[in-house]
Amino acid sequence: MPDMDHWPTGRLLSTAARLVEHSWNEKLGAIGLTHAGVIAIEVLDAQGPMTQAQLAQYVRVQAQTMGKTLSRLEAHGHIVRVRSTSDRRSHVVSLTEQGKEAVAAAVEMERSVLASASIDPDLLRQELQAVVRELASQFANSPGDNALVENSPSTR
Repeated sequence: MPDMDHWPTGRLLSTAARLVEHSWNEKLGAIGLTHAGVIAIEVLDAQGPMTQAQLAQYVRVQAQTMGKTLSRLEAHGHIVRVRSTSDRRSHVVSLTEQGKEAVAAAVEMERSVLASASIDPDLLRQELQAVVRELASQFANSPGDNALVENSPSTR
């Protein structure tokens, strides 16, 4: 590994994020999930059933992208889609019992990724939350607000 003592903080953060996500994705594959799928089921777990369009808007992805993610989740039994009774053109997405179990398993898998590092994952989480909050507050007065952070499924 190269000498990281001279790396800028942004490079350290992005490299750490990629390495954690890669390791996490390897573990998630065992239960039929991807990082994108975890985000979707975390939102459903926290917010309850919603239309596919609402879910796509909530996680800030295109409806087509969300459709592909939901197809994988549905194939693995994590979600169900039922045609809306109020709008026959849309589908309401709900988390199944298996999906609820997958949310819990994904949280544990994420924790296990950091367990091998000689750090306190809870302290790291607190520090990262502080960084996100502080930097997001700087964008509060700019166009687009801090919608990047608000309503994020992972701000628990």
